[in-house]
Amino acid sequence: MSTPGPFLYDESPETPFTGTPRSRKGLLAGILAGTVAVAVAAVVALPLIRGTAHEQAQESAGVFLAALAQGDTETAYGLLCADERARLTPDGVAAAYLRPGRGRVVDATDADHDGVQAERVEVRWTADGAPATTYLTVVNEDGAHVCGTSAAG
Repeated sequence: MSTPGPFLYDESPETPFTGTPRSRKGLLAGILAGTVAVAVAAVVALPLIRGTAHEQAQESAGVFLAALAQGDTETAYGLLCADERARLTPDGVAAAYLRPGRGRVVDATDADHDGVQAERVEVRWTADGAPATTYLTVVNEDGAHVCGTSAAG
């Protein structure tokens, strides 16, 4: 048994959408502006969270020197760049990088290492009142890694 009555859909050819369509340009512009704002905020905040290249290089050099001072050659070896790891063994790191006395990271400056942007980290060594200075070259290879040493000058 079927009852005649109002039907949900008419069978007439008229469209059920009789209102004026609204423009969504404002919504799209808002989404685009929000995305740009988040990207700019991320670029500005990243150095605040991770630190500048100088700070990262100094921290990596400090951890490297502390590991060597404690005889932890495996950690120090892990902080070397790929070229240095290929050149040295874990047991040879201390002989190549340690100097007499205690090393202290002083400063970092911009440098060039074989055409790659690097940081030159100044290390002062004190042993029996005779200070000495060396420089560690720190490069960014998925993080700051020590990639060589040189005497002062």
